[in-house]
Amino acid sequence: MTTTVPYTEVPSLVGRDLGWSDWLEVTQDRVNVFADAVDDHQWIHVDAERARAESPFGGPIAHGFLSLSLTTKFWTELLEVDGVTTKVNYGLDKVRFISPVQVGARVRMNAVIAEVAEIRGGYQLTVDQTIEIEGGTKPAVAARGLYRFYA
Repeated sequence: MTTTVPYTEVPSLVGRDLGWSDWLEVTQDRVNVFADAVDDHQWIHVDAERARAESPFGGPIAHGFLSLSLTTKFWTELLEVDGVTTKVNYGLDKVRFISPVQVGARVRMNAVIAEVAEIRGGYQLTVDQTIEIEGGTKPAVAARGLYRFYA
């Protein structure tokens, strides 16, 4: 469910748990397209037969950076700020790839606003993001993202 706030209320978001995004299945096609985009065709990601036979994960897994890149999609499902002219993914302070995401698994993200700082022309949000794997015991990714909103 999307939290929608006007730009003027962004500072009040500190500590707000935005809840969970929708589930997304990580398909082999998505993994292959990502591999093409970043030129990383390691067999553990793109060779399903070999990954089933030789990998410790029992099949192909998504690239860690593919799992991380999904934060952009999930983030837009969780927060909408009305009255902004520009939204910027400013970067990351910390990232950990905790558990591999097997092809065919479903993932979703939780986001908690840790900090809001006023910057020239806008606000910077520091967001604790956790991507979980359906049925998993540990998260796939834990990341602290930085996002900027300009009015």
